[in-house]
Amino acid sequence: MHYLISVVGLILVLILAWLASNDKKKIKYRPIIIMIVIQIVLGLLLLKTSIGEFLIKGFANSFAKLLGYANEGIDFIFGGMANEGAHTFFLYVLMPIVFMSALIGILQYYKILPFIIKYIGLVLSKVNGMGKLESYNAVAAAIVGQNEVFISVKNQLGLLSKQRLYTLCASAMSTVSMSIVGSYMTMLEPRYVVAALILNLFGGFIIASIINPYEVKPEEDIVEVQEQEKQTFFEMLGEYILDGFKVAVVVGVMLVGFVGLIALINGVFAGIFGISFQEALGYVFAPIAFVMGVPWAEAVSAGSIMATKLVANEFVAMLDFVKIMDGFSDRTAAIVSVFLISFANFGSIGTIVGAVKGLNEKQGNVVARFGLKLLYGATLVSVLSAIIIGIVF
Repeated sequence: MHYLISVVGLILVLILAWLASNDKKKIKYRPIIIMIVIQIVLGLLLLKTSIGEFLIKGFANSFAKLLGYANEGIDFIFGGMANEGAHTFFLYVLMPIVFMSALIGILQYYKILPFIIKYIGLVLSKVNGMGKLESYNAVAAAIVGQNEVFISVKNQLGLLSKQRLYTLCASAMSTVSMSIVGSYMTMLEPRYVVAALILNLFGGFIIASIINPYEVKPEEDIVEVQEQEKQTFFEMLGEYILDGFKVAVVVGVMLVGFVGLIALINGVFAGIFGISFQEALGYVFAPIAFVMGVPWAEAVSAGSIMATKLVANEFVAMLDFVKIMDGFSDRTAAIVSVFLISFANFGSIGTIVGAVKGLNEKQGNVVARFGLKLLYGATLVSVLSAIIIGIVF
């Protein structure tokens, strides 16, 4: 029965994307069908085969070792600040971002990441029916982050049509930066984090192809990656370390504000209506959780976590999810976990608008005008990825 519900959910997501389409006549259905099949095959491969188990175990172990190295630096500076055996969120979830950012900087400096991103993007462009720039951008956003990716293509930003700009921004919002993947793995099962990273990549192409179909002329189908200003190795390293620290601090400060505000709103709602704000949102999002494949008995609780991610961010939602995860079935835990792995929330609209506006003010204003549609599309990507997990689980 749950397979039938998940298939209905899949069809419903595609219909919701179709209803918001800018030009229904230009939608290319063949690449969309191919990418959905690829998602299902990859989901089965990752979660149901020994090969997938081996790959995910290797990926998770690699990140575990990297987090161990990061903790060496953290303990050197902050050792003794936390009680022995305690797991302090800022120290052991957010501060590793600094180390991961430094590692990404090194891979960028020696042209390893640009090489990987470019050729994976070229392969994807043969499958998704989109331009090379769109494919490059999606892969780059999943590795370097939603802000940094626009810097690498800033020479082309001013030349892009509104349609192509939407696709670039949708990809950035639908993925997550590799620098914070390790932080997610401290809260969620690594196999679901890995699955979400891959499924969201294809999901972003699927939803953007429906909501925002267009043709890219051959003469426009080019990728001009902006070379960073020449720096010495240690100049680069210092810059990336500071950037990582800024991200950790910003996320930490946002969590202080969001968690506090949500607690306040929950208290007000409970005092007036006898139910918390998050519980009320849970009822609103319960039907969405149900068509994703979550049993109705767990749909309200799952819907509450989903809503928290949308109105706050994925870290706030994960913190709440960890507290009640043991009360969910394995299938529901998998579906909700995959849903949480993206930047699809209201705060990301401002982040992306600011990133683009900082490079090209005119295009930043264009992005601001379709901000809500951007969030709508990115949320559908998260729902789609979660449904695929529900189908293959």
